[in-house]
Amino acid sequence: MPLDPTTLAAIRGALDDAERAGADRIADALPRLRDAADRLTELLDASMAQAVLEEGDSLRAAGQKAGLSENAVGPRLARTPALAAYANADGRVTAAGVERARYDLETGTPRAPAHPPKPMRFTPRRRTP
Repeated sequence: MPLDPTTLAAIRGALDDAERAGADRIADALPRLRDAADRLTELLDASMAQAVLEEGDSLRAAGQKAGLSENAVGPRLARTPALAAYANADGRVTAAGVERARYDLETGTPRAPAHPPKPMRFTPRRRTP
């Protein structure tokens, strides 16, 4: 399945908005850049999920192609609609979860996530004034 042209257009639009907003003041571009980065991260994660589910890549191979360590792939896949239901209690998709998801996909009975996954956000270790 090819990349979603609507998502790619939304990313390009967010970058164009950032370029216009940053023409006078770079700080005005930051929210638009964040929007583009969030959309790109979602697309990257969904593409990795597709690579492991439908194209047979391993977690390691998908992470390597995306420039991520193998340890970074599991939590990112757990946020995707395709694999969120296969995440373990630690919030990671493992090779066993991928195998189950592939089986369910083949039999036409994929699981639905109990609730939509939340995007990862930065949490400061300490509060600063």
